[in-house]
Amino acid sequence: MSAVCRAGQPHGAVHDLALQGEATSPCAAGAPTVGSPLVLAADLVIVAGVALLAGAINSIAGGGSLILFPTLVALGLPSVAANVTNSVAQWPGYLGGVAGFRSEYAGQRGRLLRFGLVAVLGGTTGSVLLLTTPTEAFDVVVPVLVLMASLLLAVQPLITRQLTRSEDAGPRRDPPWLYAALFLSTVYGGYFGGALGVILVAVLGVGLHRLKLANALKSAISAVTATVTVVIFGIWGPVDWLVVAVAAPASLLGGFLGARVATRIPAGPLRILIVVFGVAVSVYLFARA
Repeated sequence: MSAVCRAGQPHGAVHDLALQGEATSPCAAGAPTVGSPLVLAADLVIVAGVALLAGAINSIAGGGSLILFPTLVALGLPSVAANVTNSVAQWPGYLGGVAGFRSEYAGQRGRLLRFGLVAVLGGTTGSVLLLTTPTEAFDVVVPVLVLMASLLLAVQPLITRQLTRSEDAGPRRDPPWLYAALFLSTVYGGYFGGALGVILVAVLGVGLHRLKLANALKSAISAVTATVTVVIFGIWGPVDWLVVAVAAPASLLGGFLGARVATRIPAGPLRILIVVFGVAVSVYLFARA
């Protein structure tokens, strides 16, 4: 969007607030300005397409946030606004994951309530930290978080194989350290959230020694954390609601379509592509900070 003339105060669904206060060069007569119907429509079409792809990626291999978040930044949203908008837009997909695992929650009511409470506390802490700490701090931390999320996604198959070897189908009491680990994980989820599912599966798998149950509980904890962020960001965060209105249904549709073709598309090459893209985004954000 560097070729687009930014006349006066920028406005519209996707805009570069970072340019506020900066001097702008005179634009050629007739050049489209940020917020004009042409530029706005083009931005929203891009957002819808990427959100559709992110939803499908989440269903097939995971890591959709690593695609949508940098796209919103590239289109002009400041990093914090892009992060909270991305979190709100992907919320419906978490609810779909819970619905898909509902049969696995039989007999887990007490555990779901305990883990859900931890997720509320952790998600609230992470969301409040994001909104109350300086934007400059997030700009410094987010490249590290993107890189960490990308590397976690890269080693996800290794984690899954290791947890499968140590799986124990019998009942198991929750170790005390598990609650502390879940709290820290959901703090991360409220603050940024990329590859949160990978972290939760690893923590729950080690703590419960039941990979299938860990995967189901991961979806429930992620949904609770995401719901907390939607409430907090929706009231106090710089959410771009027009972007959400376009991205949320596109992400939901992408998740549905991705689930339908997940068995036909090899997740390995797709995961490699996402990891490479995530590392490249991390390098870009490091240079940009």
